[in-house]
Amino acid sequence: MSANAPSPSVTARLTDRADPAHHAFLLLRTVFTVAPIAFGLDKFVNLLTDWPGYLAPFADRIVPGTAQQAMYAVGVIEIVAGLLVAVRPKYGALVVAAWLAGIIVNLLILGDFYDVALRDFGLLVGALALWRLASRQADPAAPRG
Repeated sequence: MSANAPSPSVTARLTDRADPAHHAFLLLRTVFTVAPIAFGLDKFVNLLTDWPGYLAPFADRIVPGTAQQAMYAVGVIEIVAGLLVAVRPKYGALVVAAWLAGIIVNLLILGDFYDVALRDFGLLVGALALWRLASRQADPAAPRG
């Protein structure tokens, strides 16, 4: 064996990094880290939209404080979810998926944003795909079939 030949572990890592599933994992991990953090921060400044307008009156009645104060809490949760995806994508993806399910229910109750609810359903499916890919990344011995 020549001195310049890579060891089997290096070869295995390079092969794994070339795996399209690994690339999909990185793409989904990045977007589900950045997007929740960005949207969470925007809950404090309302640059993208008037976030309290997306809160169903039913939800507004059961949470304490104003709708804007509820959006502050939502923003904190979204930021934490994005950070969790960054450091523990297997668990963070499930938190994001559950959070998106809650948003979808809120939007359906509100009854005005079916298009956004459908988009968020697509994001929920993406978060579940990240969860599955993160499970695979966490267990390198898992079958690659």
